[in-house]
Amino acid sequence: VLSRLSELEATLDAGIRHRNKALTSIEFHLAKWMNMVRREKAVYDTLNMLNFDVTKKCLVGEGWCPIFAKAQIQEALQRATFDSSSQVGIIFHVMDAVESPPTYFRINSFTNAFQEIVDAYGVARYQEANPAVYTVITFPFLFAVMFGDWGHGICLLLGALVLIARESRLSTQKLGSFMEMLFGGRYVLLLMSLFSIYCGLIYNEFFSVPFHIFGRSAYKCRDATCRDAQSAGLVKYRDPYPFGVDPSWRGSRSELPFLNSVKMKMSILLGVAQMNLGIILSYFNACFFGSSLDIRYQFVPQMIFLNCLFGYLSLLIIIKWCTGSQADLYHVMICMFLSPTDDLGDNQLFWGQRPLQILLLLLAIVAVPWMLFPKPFILKKLHSERFQGRTYGILGTSEMDLDVEPDSARQHHEEFNFSEVFVHQMIHSIEFVLGAVSNTASYLRLWALSLAHSELSTVFYEKVLLLAWGYDNFVIRLVGLAVFAFATAFILLMMETLSAFLHALRLHWVEFQNKFYHGDGYKFKPLSFASIADDDD
Repeated sequence: VLSRLSELEATLDAGIRHRNKALTSIEFHLAKWMNMVRREKAVYDTLNMLNFDVTKKCLVGEGWCPIFAKAQIQEALQRATFDSSSQVGIIFHVMDAVESPPTYFRINSFTNAFQEIVDAYGVARYQEANPAVYTVITFPFLFAVMFGDWGHGICLLLGALVLIARESRLSTQKLGSFMEMLFGGRYVLLLMSLFSIYCGLIYNEFFSVPFHIFGRSAYKCRDATCRDAQSAGLVKYRDPYPFGVDPSWRGSRSELPFLNSVKMKMSILLGVAQMNLGIILSYFNACFFGSSLDIRYQFVPQMIFLNCLFGYLSLLIIIKWCTGSQADLYHVMICMFLSPTDDLGDNQLFWGQRPLQILLLLLAIVAVPWMLFPKPFILKKLHSERFQGRTYGILGTSEMDLDVEPDSARQHHEEFNFSEVFVHQMIHSIEFVLGAVSNTASYLRLWALSLAHSELSTVFYEKVLLLAWGYDNFVIRLVGLAVFAFATAFILLMMETLSAFLHALRLHWVEFQNKFYHGDGYKFKPLSFASIADDDD
């Protein structure tokens, strides 16, 4: 019995060793086999979308391809025909289609993240202007306007450079959700940090501390008794500080009024410029699609309305900066609407300002019905002419009609619903008129976020670091330095970065893209073995 048991144990041990050896050998090939099975399934799934022709000897398929790739596809099909020794040649030709083609943009690792930011709002309609081209610059710049501090910008730059330096290694690793998001936006982070350094140099803030980087201050004490004075007792004795904010403004009693005024006006200028860019892009969209109605009754009145009101406000801001006038721009704009014929008095910035304001106000009022009424009535007239014999189309015979498939690209008679078109145009016009006001006000978030970031940095520097450094105790200084580092890293570099990022995202999605971007297309998704592997991961 014992010998029998020992034989059974030896047999079981040999079976276990053989099984482990077989599983170990399979382990090296399992990933390759699974990848091969996934590819085969994807190929067969695509082939199942094709149809047999009438002879049942070949497959017929309809699909989309980029225009620049037609020659490559033909070459690949010919090579496949030759390699498979097929007796049936491959026919590749362009077909008409009723549905709109998908949208495809050629991107690389640098532009991919910016394109994803735009696509998160909506995929571009086929052949309409792509906002990502402009988002590459405007998005990190608006972020930096809110985040401007060249000390914090250097910290972000170091993080971005680390991610870019390890790009080849990190791209092949399995990352967590947070790290994957950071790695995917490494080039966005790079540009945001560079623009933050630039705006920080303009604001002259290094962790809220000003430096005399570009020369001496333009202000000095009037006499020896004003050494501790900030604003009172200082006089301007030389040319203005060459770049950015003069360091003497930091800590003065007039610091907040001065910086608030500068940043608020700068926010309006940037907002009006970006909204004008959006309207100009709508002009290029209309030119590309040959829509003269959109140019005459949408682009022109929108440009007139926006610039007669807020373009004029931007002009007043620039004139006030250049002339040093003490005019109250709030009073000027309010009087322009409520009492345009009254005398401006001390608020007049240039000769002929009052008649110019009356003219601009009248143009803005005229632009509203210009946007609203002509386009629906002209569309109705064109539709009635097209289907009442004034514009003739091709008459089809019975044989031609039999050949027409239900999904062919022949134009069919479509009902024109005037009330629907008019209501849509009315909604669009009201949205633009109200949006011109609300969107301009929305750009003031650039000023608000910049002020909040600057004040938080000042509080942590003065009330934490300097306060701890005032004690002659190593432990207190160390604790103060640790608290300052923690607040800088987690509040200013993480929470403030996320806040400025989201606000810049909103400005692009709502204030910029709604001027020209439809975003109702769909992506071109070809069969790709690389995407299959990514989906499985």
